[in-house]
Amino acid sequence: MDFVEEAKTLLPGLKELRRALHRDPEIGLDLPRTQQKVLDALNDLGLDITLGTRTTSVTAVLRGATDGPTVLLRGDMDALPVVEENDLPYRSTNGAMHACGHDLHTAGLVGAAKLLAAHKDELKGTVVFMFQPGEEGHDGAKVMIEEGVLDAAGHKPDAAYGIHVMPGAPGVFTTKPGPVMAGASELRVTIHGEGGHGSAPMNAKDPVPVVAALAGELPSLVTRRFSPFEPLVVTVTQLRGSDAVNVIPGSASLAATVRSFAPDVVERLRTEVAALADGLAAAHGCTAEVDLKVTFPVTMNDDDETAVALGVLAGVFGAERAIEGAEPVTASEDFSLVLQQVPGTFLFLSASPDGLENPAYNHSPKVLFNDDVLGDQAAALAELAWARLER
Repeated sequence: MDFVEEAKTLLPGLKELRRALHRDPEIGLDLPRTQQKVLDALNDLGLDITLGTRTTSVTAVLRGATDGPTVLLRGDMDALPVVEENDLPYRSTNGAMHACGHDLHTAGLVGAAKLLAAHKDELKGTVVFMFQPGEEGHDGAKVMIEEGVLDAAGHKPDAAYGIHVMPGAPGVFTTKPGPVMAGASELRVTIHGEGGHGSAPMNAKDPVPVVAALAGELPSLVTRRFSPFEPLVVTVTQLRGSDAVNVIPGSASLAATVRSFAPDVVERLRTEVAALADGLAAAHGCTAEVDLKVTFPVTMNDDDETAVALGVLAGVFGAERAIEGAEPVTASEDFSLVLQQVPGTFLFLSASPDGLENPAYNHSPKVLFNDDVLGDQAAALAELAWARLER
């Protein structure tokens, strides 16, 4: 099926939807205005729609003319607590921003639904459209799975696909078999001492120097305890001590984000950090408490589905626009929870404006995306679903 030409007719409406979403972003699991925009866009497509109860998710099911496989297509809808710095006529002014391109993901998935619904009588199976809130650290995929998105068609999907926009020359799809995005964990270390007056540290057991030392030692721990062939990223992002400048706190803490591609590496890190923290704390008469929580598993693409997906997109867009990447990305993604249960693949679509040098990366207040890619994004999702149902 050639959805590319059909998608061109949808492009003006998809751009209008994307810009409306961009102008009015919402954060987390509760996205009522975003949900309503999606419902309005899907209104006349004849889909079976279910709304979330713990979150403002939208699950839409398109049933074809004949029985066959089920494919799930996913787009995330939430924004970030980032103040936009771009000068756009549709820039956000409410203190939040679609700085990771979820406005494109939502509009692109609406486009795929429109394309496939127009060929409902030829469709050999079922397509589930997963409009997900709360991807940015709010467990949105987990909530939707618990509320039954994977059973929306009456049985588990046979394949699942998602596309994420990234900086780069617009219109190139990339992915790889196996691990495509890192697993994410949250590391928190609390040092317990004895508080006191800032003028008399000799009468206290100050936890602040321990936290400061630990923050400085963590990079060395990674390079000295782990092989460079075991990719591991540990980035300290929070340090907390006293609320008053003249008070030595009774406890102080740090938090860090951890990215890796193997669960055993995370477990080893837990042991190594505990040993380091205990030693540093003991040297200052303090104690350490270490908590390492896995938030997202590794995003693992199915080998066969990925090979087929790249072949489908190469056949539609040309081999130069469907490329197998060499390395995974150290960012994380909760679509990994879907891919734990359903074979599929997660792809990236480069979408920087034409001619933009040194484009800002996702999550930056200055990141820009070219919504001219929306037609191809919608067509790609539709083509992947169609090809899988045909198989």
